[in-house]
Amino acid sequence: MPDTTTLSPSHDAGEETASATTIHCPLLPTNFQWIVRHCPAFPVNGSKVRVITDPQEFYRELLSRAGSASHRISMSSLYLGTGKLEKELVSVMSERAALCKDLRVHWLLDFTRGSRGDFNSRKMLQPLVSSCPETCSVSLYHTPDLRGFLRHIIPQRWNETIGLQHMKLYVFDDSLVISGANLSNDYFTNRQDRYFVFDDCPELAQFYHTIIETVGKFSLRLRANDTTSLYPETCVHPFLSDYNKYCSSVKAALLNLWNKECSKNLSRLNQLLKSLGQTDIDKSEECITDTKINHSLDTIVFPTLQMGPFSITNDSVITKKLLTTAESNSRIQLASGYFNLTEEYMQCVLQQSQANYGILMAHPRANGFLGARGFAGAIPAAYTQLAKLFFERLQRGGASNRISMFEYQRPRWTFHAKGLWYYQPGHSLPSLTMIGSPNFGWRSVNRDLETQVIVATRNTDLQVELHHEQERLYTSSTEVTGQTFTERERLVPYWVRLVMPIIKVFF
Repeated sequence: MPDTTTLSPSHDAGEETASATTIHCPLLPTNFQWIVRHCPAFPVNGSKVRVITDPQEFYRELLSRAGSASHRISMSSLYLGTGKLEKELVSVMSERAALCKDLRVHWLLDFTRGSRGDFNSRKMLQPLVSSCPETCSVSLYHTPDLRGFLRHIIPQRWNETIGLQHMKLYVFDDSLVISGANLSNDYFTNRQDRYFVFDDCPELAQFYHTIIETVGKFSLRLRANDTTSLYPETCVHPFLSDYNKYCSSVKAALLNLWNKECSKNLSRLNQLLKSLGQTDIDKSEECITDTKINHSLDTIVFPTLQMGPFSITNDSVITKKLLTTAESNSRIQLASGYFNLTEEYMQCVLQQSQANYGILMAHPRANGFLGARGFAGAIPAAYTQLAKLFFERLQRGGASNRISMFEYQRPRWTFHAKGLWYYQPGHSLPSLTMIGSPNFGWRSVNRDLETQVIVATRNTDLQVELHHEQERLYTSSTEVTGQTFTERERLVPYWVRLVMPIIKVFF
């Protein structure tokens, strides 16, 4: 397997990249200055960032942008649903592609999830590929870990536990919509998630468009007759080629893209400093607390990547360091639709971090697997067991005065939001957030393709939006207490408790 990398800028990636190790960003809290050394930096105007809080508004946003895009649409999701709303989205996109000859449309979905059942994501997108074969394409990512005998014996649904394409990115021209939400009816109606719009941010949009294109190039291309093939420029197959060769090829392509973007950090942050009225980058650290930011660039975006099959661990490294370098008496509000923290994340929160925490998760009634058939129907109970074990651990460790747990519950709604909000000590508004696809669990770290963005801002209007977003989610929750797990409906079957140590790595 290829060597693990955090995707940090390498010193041989160019002079500017090496210089980036000394850059200080006045939009980041002092304790988070290290982020600049690990990620590409995209300064933007905070007024260009919009927080969506409602799934129906999220759907309208996608529909509107699909119907007005002029040169590119790049869609990355786990899957596309097969209902009326999804058909309308594809229809709008098809009509736009037929009308606008310069428009290029590319979809990146997961092969196993997108192939589930007789009528699936592939069938939904066949008309798009058939009607505009020169301008519209669909890539189906297939994890290299599902191969050989294993691929033939694991049935549908179960094969998805091996690894997935999980990034949720929607690029329309020079704008980006990033979320944790997939593209299906529930996510458009009553499944609560998070959604950010970065409007008219060409460099950020181009970066994620290229990420989608790069992963897509190493995926299987959907043909109009529902078969698949390799892309012409690709010489490695995800499950037929040599495992190490395939993984090394994907990793090399992503590293090349990543280092090119990181090498631009110096010039981008110089542009930021000029916008703030500073010209000497070496003195920028002195201005962190004194600078009055009322210029056009008041927000900065740092993408992160996590791709376990390719030993890319950037996001988990960033997340762990952010949790452990948070200031004493700061506050972190963390959310996960599927609460299953890795042991390393738990140690960060329980033992190494000095911040206060509010942790939001789904109540069993708000779990997306509630009422599922077969073994999947026991998944809400499994998450209850995981939450109970974590609660008992923080009680034993004497951390209950610093860490509180909450469960989201809203009639007829499910919960899928993830990410965090960071409040500096003494501040009533967050200065930083993380949003994207990772759930902070074992799957996110080791099995799936994930990405999220760190957004740091001094834009007061955006900070207020972030605060209101966090408050709305927590308002629909109840705090977990010692009584929570004694309720009759919260009793976990013995067999679930028995298998949890084995199966939790698939969650």
